[in-house]
Amino acid sequence: MQTLDTETTDKTHYLYPGGLFSSAEPHRVTTVLGSCISVCLWDAETRIGGINHYLLPLWNGEGLATPRYGNIAITRLIEKLLLLGCARKSLRAKVFGGASMLENTRGLLAVGERNISLAMSTLAEQRIPVISNDVGGFVGRKIIFDTATGAVLLRRNRGILMPSRTAAEP
Repeated sequence: MQTLDTETTDKTHYLYPGGLFSSAEPHRVTTVLGSCISVCLWDAETRIGGINHYLLPLWNGEGLATPRYGNIAITRLIEKLLLLGCARKSLRAKVFGGASMLENTRGLLAVGERNISLAMSTLAEQRIPVISNDVGGFVGRKIIFDTATGAVLLRRNRGILMPSRTAAEP
């Protein structure tokens, strides 16, 4: 990945799960990911960026449509950046997270894989190129996104693989 220029900004923000962040002012945004995904979007022309942190791929239509869900989080992040003056054709994406935090997860339990698939397909549909990604695997990640430069600092956490339980186990 790239190094962060500490001269760019002294403004920082911690992004909690289910949130998104965008600002015309430069910030360094930190978040920690397991099976969750963060999509970092950046416009090189305006030097404006934004990031989300979603937990599940799809909102089922019940309750509030929050950025806890990938299909909501990515769309809202794009909308916020367009309102800040970014051009859709100038947006570039970096995608992180989607780890499998349990052994032998498949189907609906493979949340990380489903989150990755949703991010990649949604960005492709929106015609936003993914220029970098670090997804999947069995380790969590901590990222720091510089909204002014588009740079991302990545640290992979030690693998803490949780054994899955079978129906016969207590």
